[in-house]
Amino acid sequence: MKLTEKQKRFADYYIELGNATEAARKAGYSSKTAKSIGQENLTKPDIKSYIKERLNEKDAERIASQDEILEFLTAVMRGEKTEQIPVGLGEGAQQLEDKDPYLKDRVKAAELLGKRHSMWTDKVDMMGNVGVRIVDDIGDDDDHD
Repeated sequence: MKLTEKQKRFADYYIELGNATEAARKAGYSSKTAKSIGQENLTKPDIKSYIKERLNEKDAERIASQDEILEFLTAVMRGEKTEQIPVGLGEGAQQLEDKDPYLKDRVKAAELLGKRHSMWTDKVDMMGNVGVRIVDDIGDDDDHD
C-alpha cells in the first residue's frame, strides 16, 4: 500500500516532533481527532515502515560508518588530510594556512587502524598437557559417630 500525501506528512512531522497528536494536526487532520488518528497511524505497518526507513536514512547521514572512519584514519596516517591553523602576520594580523597533520596525529591514526586489524594483540599459546589427579579425601559416613 502506498502512503497518502497526508500520511506521509504525518510521518515526516512525527519524525521531526516526536509527538503523534501534534504531527497529525500539522499534517492536516482535524484537531478533534488528531490524538486518535495520530495513535492509529503509528500502528499502520506502511507508516511504521516509512518512519523506520526515514530514521535509518537520517542516521546514515549523521553517523559515520565503519568504512568512513577507516578511510579518514588512513588519510590522516598517510598525510592526505590537512587542517587550517591561524598564522601570525605581525601587528596582530593572522591568516589561515593549510598544515599537514603532525607526526603524533599520524602515529595515533596508525595505532587506531592497527587496533582495528588486531595487529597489537599479544597472542599466548595456551596449549599443553596437564595431568589431572583425583584425590578421594572424603571419608566413610561410619567414621562420624
